[in-house]
Amino acid sequence: MGVMGNLLQSEFRKTITTGLWWGLLIPTVLLAFGWALGAGFVGKGFVDLASNADVEQLSDLLGVTPDQWKVSLFGIARSINIATIFPMIFGGLAISNEINRRTITTTFLTAPSRVSALTAKMLVYILWGAIYGLVIVLSVALGVSLSSPSSLLPDFEGWLALGIAGIVASILMTMFGVGVGALMTSVVGTTVVLLLYMLLIENGLQLVLASQGVDKIIGFLPNGSVNGLTGSVAVDLFLKSAGVVPSELEQVLRVVAGSMGAMDWWLSGLIFLSWTAIVFVGGWAATARKDIT
Repeated sequence: MGVMGNLLQSEFRKTITTGLWWGLLIPTVLLAFGWALGAGFVGKGFVDLASNADVEQLSDLLGVTPDQWKVSLFGIARSINIATIFPMIFGGLAISNEINRRTITTTFLTAPSRVSALTAKMLVYILWGAIYGLVIVLSVALGVSLSSPSSLLPDFEGWLALGIAGIVASILMTMFGVGVGALMTSVVGTTVVLLLYMLLIENGLQLVLASQGVDKIIGFLPNGSVNGLTGSVAVDLFLKSAGVVPSELEQVLRVVAGSMGAMDWWLSGLIFLSWTAIVFVGGWAATARKDIT
C-alpha cells in the first residue's frame, strides 16, 4: 500500500474510532425518516383535499387528476435538505476537533507533507459525505413510501435523480463544513455558526429578500443554492408529469420544494460548489500554515 493509501486508511480509522460518525448518523436517520414520513402524510392530505369538486378547475388547468400529482417529490427534497445539516456538522468537526484535541500535530508530523495529509482528509470526508447522503436518501425513501400511496411517488428515474442529487448535496455540505471548521478551529464555534446560519440567519434573510421582490438573490446564497440542487430536481420531475403548468404556479412549486429563487439544479449545484470551494480552500490554506506546537 502506497503513502496515500496509508494516509487514507489512517484518516478513515481516525473517524470511526471516535464514535462521532454514528453519534450523528442516528439523528440523521431519525430526522430524514421522520420528516419524510410527515411530509408524505401532508402530501396525501393535500391530494385528498384537491380531489374535491371545489377545486376541479385546478385539475382541468393542470390537465391531470389530483391523484396523479407527484407531490411526494417536494417532501423528498425538503427531507433531504434538512437532514444534510448533520453531515455538514460532521464535516465541521473534521479539522476543528483535531486542532482542539491537538491531534493535528501528530497528523502533520507523521505525514510526508501537510498537503498529502489534508488531501487524505479531504478524500475521506468526501467518502463520509457520500455515506451520509446514501443513508439520508434511503431513510427518506422509506419514510415517504410508508405514508404516500404509490401513485404519488416518483418512478425509478425520479428516485435515481433525487438520490444522486441528495448524495451530491450531502458531499458538498460535508466539505462546506470541513472548510468552515478549518477556518474557525473551534468545535463549539463551528457548530454554532453553521447551525445558526443555515437554520436561522439565511432563512430570515430569504424572507426579507422575498418580501422586497428580489428573491432571485436567494439562489446565490449558500443555503438557497444547496436547497435548489434537490428542490429544482423535484420541481422538474413534478412538471414532467403535471401537464401544462402556468409560469406563476412554477414559482409556487419552487417555494413548496424549498428552492425559492433557485436556478436550474445544475446551476444551483455549481453555485454551492463555489461556496464550498471558497471556504474549503480558505480552511486548507489556514491549516497548512498553522503552527504545530
